[in-house]
Amino acid sequence: MRIVILGGGTVGTSIAGLLCHHGHSVTVVDRDAARARQINNELDVRAVTGSASQSSVLFQADVLGADICLAVTGDDEVNIVAASMAKAMGARRALARVYAPVFRDLSTFDYNRHFNIDRMLSLEHLSAMELARGIRNPGSVVLENFARGELEVQEVVIREKTAAVGVPLKDLKLPKRVRLGSICRGEKTWIAGATDTIEIGDRITLIGRREDVESVNELVQKEQVAKQGVVIAGGGETGYHLARTLENEHYSVVLMDESPDRCEYLANHLHRATVVQADATRRRVLEEERVGTADYFVACTGDDENNIMACVEASDTGAKHVMAIVGRPDYAGVVGKLGIDLAVSPRKVMAKQVLGFLNTGPVVSRMSLTGGSIDVYEIEVLEGALATEHVLANVPLPPSCLIAAVMRDDYVRVPGADDRLAPGEVVVALIDDASVDAAIKQFTVNGR
Repeated sequence: MRIVILGGGTVGTSIAGLLCHHGHSVTVVDRDAARARQINNELDVRAVTGSASQSSVLFQADVLGADICLAVTGDDEVNIVAASMAKAMGARRALARVYAPVFRDLSTFDYNRHFNIDRMLSLEHLSAMELARGIRNPGSVVLENFARGELEVQEVVIREKTAAVGVPLKDLKLPKRVRLGSICRGEKTWIAGATDTIEIGDRITLIGRREDVESVNELVQKEQVAKQGVVIAGGGETGYHLARTLENEHYSVVLMDESPDRCEYLANHLHRATVVQADATRRRVLEEERVGTADYFVACTGDDENNIMACVEASDTGAKHVMAIVGRPDYAGVVGKLGIDLAVSPRKVMAKQVLGFLNTGPVVSRMSLTGGSIDVYEIEVLEGALATEHVLANVPLPPSCLIAAVMRDDYVRVPGADDRLAPGEVVVALIDDASVDAAIKQFTVNGR
C-alpha cells in the first residue's frame, strides 16, 4: 500500500519504520529540512520537506493516490486540517492524531464528520484502553476504540448457578439492545451463538448501552462481586481516560496527581473515582494511601523512569498487579525483570491501530483480540451490498459473525434482528478468522 505520513517526529518515524518493515511504500512529510534528510537516510522512505497543511506539499507527497494518510505532527489543528485536505484530495483513508479531548467529544461538535476524517486517534486514549484491557482481561472484547465509545462493554464471570445457566441464548430473552458478544471457557474464547449455553465458570461479555447492560446483571449473577481496587498514578490524559473507563464498572478507582489545578479538573469530570493530590512517586505517599491493598497499581505520570520506579515501590508495598506507561523502546527488556506485569508503549499502541487500517474493500479497520481467533471489524455498508437487501435476521452471515453495533453519523445503536442496514452506515462486527471471507462477501460490491 502507498502511505503518506505527515510529521516526522518520534511517532511518525516509528510508524514509518514499522510500515517499511511490512513492505509498504511510505512517504514522510516534515517541515524541518534536516529532519527530513535524516529520515531519508535512516529509513527506506521518500521524505518531503514542507508544511503538512499546505496543498502544494500534499500534492508533492502524492497524497492523491494514497491508500492512507496519517497526520501525526505535534499540532492538533494542523493534523485535522491536513487530514481533511488529504481526504478531499483523494486519499482513501485519512487519520489524524489529536491530544485535546475536545476534538473527540461529540457532545459539543463532531469534528470527524465535519472535516470528513476517518478517525481521530489519541495516543493517550489508546494507551488507557490498552491498560484497561489488561485490567479487565487480556483476551476481552474492547469496543471503546470503535463505536465512538458510546457502548458499554461489561465482562461478567458466572460464579454460581443463575437463571441463565444451561439455557440456550435464544431462550434467555435478553433485552433487544443487548448483545452477548463472547464466551470464554477455560483457554477457549468464541463468539456467542443462539444455541450456546452459559456454564458456571464462564466469562461472558455483554455489549450495549449502560442502562440496558445493567438490567441483565440480575439474570447472570445473583450477587454483586466485590469491587477491585485500582490506584492510578498520574492524572494526565492517559490516567483520566483510564479512570473514566473503569469508574463505570466493578472497580474502586483512586487517581493521584501532584497539581492542585489538575486535581480540581479531575474531580469535576470524574463521577465515581476518588481524586487525591499527592506525589505517587514517593514511597511514603504510597504507604499513606494504602497502595499495598490495591489489586492494580498503574503508573502513567508522563515520565518513564518515574513510572518504573513507582511500580517497583508499589509492588514492594503489596500491590497485587503493577502496570506502567513506558515509551522508550530500550526499556522493553527491563520492565519484565522488575516485576511489572504490563508495560504499554503509546507508539506501539498507535502503530497497532494504524496496521488495523491497512485494508481493502469495505473494511475500514480490523483489530485482533489477544489469545483467540476473533477480530473486531469496522465495515462500510455500500450501496448495492447484499447485506442491505434483507433484515439482519435474514442476511446469510456465518454463525461466527456478530454485528455488535451500527453507526450512522453521530448515532450508535445495537441492532435488532428485524433491523435493516442502510448505505452510509458502518457496522462493528466480531468475526472468527474462519468466517471472514463469507462475512465480508455480504458487504462487497463489484469487487470494492
